[in-house]
Amino acid sequence: MNFAEQLKSSVDIVDVVGQYVRLRKAGPRWVGLCPFHTEKTPSFSVHSVLQIYKCFGCGVGGDSIKFVMEVEGLTFMEAMKSLSERYGIPMPKRAEYSDPETKLRGALFRMHEIARDLYHSALASPAGAEAQAYLKRRGVAPEMVEEFQIGLAADGWQTLTRALEREGFDATQLESSGLVLKRDSGGWFDRFRNRLMFPIQDESGRVIAFGGRALGAEQEPKYLNSSETPIYRKGHVLYSLHRAKGAIRKNDRAVLVEGYMDVIGVYSAGVSEVVATCGTALVSQQVRALRRHSEHIVVNFDPDPAGVKATERSIQILLDEGMRIRVLQLAGGLDPDEFVKENGAEAYRERLEKAPGYFHWLADRARAKYDTHAAEGRIAALQFLLPSIVRVSDRLERATIAGDIAQYMGVEAGLVLDHFRKAATERRDQSLQISAPVKRVESLLINAFVTSAEARGKLLPSVRRSPAIADFPTRRIFEALYAMEDAGALFSFAELEGRLEQADRDLLHKIVFTDMDAQEPEALLTLAEDSVRAIEASGREAHRSELRARARDAERAGNMAEALRIARELDALDREADVAKGQI
Repeated sequence: MNFAEQLKSSVDIVDVVGQYVRLRKAGPRWVGLCPFHTEKTPSFSVHSVLQIYKCFGCGVGGDSIKFVMEVEGLTFMEAMKSLSERYGIPMPKRAEYSDPETKLRGALFRMHEIARDLYHSALASPAGAEAQAYLKRRGVAPEMVEEFQIGLAADGWQTLTRALEREGFDATQLESSGLVLKRDSGGWFDRFRNRLMFPIQDESGRVIAFGGRALGAEQEPKYLNSSETPIYRKGHVLYSLHRAKGAIRKNDRAVLVEGYMDVIGVYSAGVSEVVATCGTALVSQQVRALRRHSEHIVVNFDPDPAGVKATERSIQILLDEGMRIRVLQLAGGLDPDEFVKENGAEAYRERLEKAPGYFHWLADRARAKYDTHAAEGRIAALQFLLPSIVRVSDRLERATIAGDIAQYMGVEAGLVLDHFRKAATERRDQSLQISAPVKRVESLLINAFVTSAEARGKLLPSVRRSPAIADFPTRRIFEALYAMEDAGALFSFAELEGRLEQADRDLLHKIVFTDMDAQEPEALLTLAEDSVRAIEASGREAHRSELRARARDAERAGNMAEALRIARELDALDREADVAKGQI
């Protein structure tokens, strides 16, 4: 067994996936909302026995290693390394586990660790006095400095560059890191200088980028973020999600703010489920990362015009991804960090709990923008609200919102509903129904064969002898099982999949992820035995029907000898059936 197979057999895929997706048990499988596409009804399943996952909405599927690769954007080697470290399984140090891409990404992770440590040490040194004073003025407690590993990029041109060169990183690695820039005349210099540094981490907690706030009054830009690199894609990362995801699940909500300092301020108020975009507008991939943990979100952007516009844009994206949204706009023109500092943690938490639904916030925006006392103004306000409300897929919820908006805007509910009814489109739920006409005995047998070595050893020979299988839609799956038995190889679900064409592979996935009456292996084996008996009995009855028809033909033709011979054969079959009762 190679290391990849050893690793997959040593970890539980339900536990692995459950760290990223909220799963609930449904018979022999676990289900949840797919982390790879937007959906309202779960079509994503994890099979605890076969240790595989499958989404019947977007078609993705695989094992635990592939899941980590896809959800974190890792190479095969990195995914194995991540799982081996997470579960304490030593990974062999062999050349085959270090392809060039993995080596480069490994070097970049190490470079960012070095940068984080260097920046953090610089902040605590005498050279960090100005930055420390700034943090003190902003009310950032020492424990928050440590928790978020805030640092300082000193005002030197090559402080980090020299540290990385001393570690032996080559030109390709330096250029790919985004931490240093190349001089036209040759050599390298630090990208970040005289800035307060905020490490940006992926969902596993690894440092992948930095956000740097200017310390000089005339220094531009105010915030400078890392450029994209092989380990950092801005649209896929939310600041502090690795820290917040446990609290998001526990409290069943996320709080979305704009900046690093806002995250730290809200976190210090005891609200751990807070995250921020990393200097970019909110995009779908970031929302999906949040929705893996909760579909509820409170948007708390700055109350300035830019923050209001960002809130409007974010509502559209959040609705497109099926989130349930509330909007918190703090009084006094304060951003979240300032509000906590001026009014205290309790006041912030109280307002957070009372944050209104997004449509009330949008209605306030509409009333501020348009004269709702005039008919033209009311129509303009409805047109402003329409794009957001029609994104609500639930008909009852949409009707409720329409009624609230009508009352709030002072218009007839029928007018609002008429506008919404014309613009809204109903989404179709995904289902796990098997499209091919597969009989229950087929599903039972296949589920038994892929999950139980005992079932394969005890029942597969009998099934193989039955001519009835040749007429099953699943016959090619059974033929692949026969071929694996002939090859004498250890059974694996991946090997079975590999022997099938795509249509049969899809059929296999639907069968193994369909709820069966028997969930426990022993009960499933019993039902499989009953299925074999039913198949054999059906085959015998079909054979007897054929013999009876032949006997009638012989009698009509006057061939009594042949008719008597067939009658004796029928008697023998009946005696064999009596003997076989209760046996396989």
